[in-house]
Amino acid sequence: MRALIQRVRHGSVTVADQTVGEIGAGLMVLLGITHSDTVEQADQLAAKTVNLRVFDDDQGKMNRSVQDINGGILVVPQFTLYADLKGARRPNFVAAARPEVAEPLFDHYVARLRALAPIPVATGLFRAAMQVSIVNDGPVTIWLDSTLL
Repeated sequence: MRALIQRVRHGSVTVADQTVGEIGAGLMVLLGITHSDTVEQADQLAAKTVNLRVFDDDQGKMNRSVQDINGGILVVPQFTLYADLKGARRPNFVAAARPEVAEPLFDHYVARLRALAPIPVATGLFRAAMQVSIVNDGPVTIWLDSTLL
């Protein structure tokens, strides 16, 4: 499981001209899932996400979590995080889990975030063409891979 996490001032996801998920300040999470990912990895990644200290404290040091600032989390499914470009210019996505495997793990990760933190958690839509808009704050971008936790 891979998460590309960005600290944002605002984030939203639109599908067919309808906003389906939106947050103010907080974290934008692009979440990719591969074949071997497990519920336990989703749990670990969710705990790491809500406790990630990437927001400034009063001294300007990254010492606060999204919970500490009462921010939100916007999670978007992103199978392209498992793109393979070895020997090619066109990516293949054979390492990305099929939707019937990935969607339940995505839903579990989101449910775990909601259980761990009493803050807004919004999502994009699985299997939808989405337009994602963010205002990156910093910029701060963190790469998390469940195999490295």
